[in-house]
Amino acid sequence: MKLNILGCYSATPRVNTNSTSQVLEIKNHLFLIDCGEGTQVLLRKHKIKFNRIKHIFISHLHGDHFFGLVGLISTFRLLGREADLHIHAPKGLKEVIVLQMKLSESWTNYNLFFHELTATTSQLIFEDDKVEVHTIPLDHRIYTNGFLFKEKPGERKLDMNAVLNANIDVAYYRKLKQGFDVPNSNGQLIQNTTVTLPPESPKSYAFCSDTAYTEAILPIINNATTLYHESTFLEQHSKLANPTKHSTAKQAATIAKLANVQQLILGHYSTRYHDLNQFKIEAETIFENVHLAKDGKVFQF
Repeated sequence: MKLNILGCYSATPRVNTNSTSQVLEIKNHLFLIDCGEGTQVLLRKHKIKFNRIKHIFISHLHGDHFFGLVGLISTFRLLGREADLHIHAPKGLKEVIVLQMKLSESWTNYNLFFHELTATTSQLIFEDDKVEVHTIPLDHRIYTNGFLFKEKPGERKLDMNAVLNANIDVAYYRKLKQGFDVPNSNGQLIQNTTVTLPPESPKSYAFCSDTAYTEAILPIINNATTLYHESTFLEQHSKLANPTKHSTAKQAATIAKLANVQQLILGHYSTRYHDLNQFKIEAETIFENVHLAKDGKVFQF
């Protein structure tokens, strides 16, 4: 997986900070996660190909997470896009976007599909032969979901020395990768596990946008490869986190530890803070493998 952080700050964008948007590359997909103001400019800045984005996932309808969407949709039209575009978002976003297109008489020349989310329990919202995407119900001031992106288990790998020694015809290689026992050239049935190796463990990425501390998400994100969890405040300002339904760095680290994830990425910082390293220091008192999101930063895992 490859994660491009386009923007990772809360509230309004500033000269040197951008509101939330990310691009996740997973199994030949390019998923856009949230679309804060100016996202399309950041896509250009970081040389991410617009036409590869087929699915957009919007966590909630606060402006710093979707105000860039109508501009991006419009730009796709101006660029002559033909591919379908799917938007997975809370109910209400379709109404907002359709009204803007209606009043500006700027309907798309490509198919635009809205998949409206209303469920308060985790739902499978996208699936193909390689990837699944599930919602992560969060606890914010309005209806909000995070998203869990999961690779499906891959095929087994051929142990070519063992395959050749077993005298297995090339016509059966595909079956071996799929886990079947196959006959060799002498008609002897060869056990799959003796000539193949297990696939790499599937990876997963949990994106937890704006949320108060909630352990209800633990069963969904348990053992994730990477967790992105908002950390709007430091613990010294926890009195601000509670009424606004946000989290502190310490709370994000606690979730990471309880969920047994491999690594934690912090983000959605309040612009009141000038030294982001304070977030890392605070989180590391609870959880060891902590990274700071930064506009333009790329993570590979």
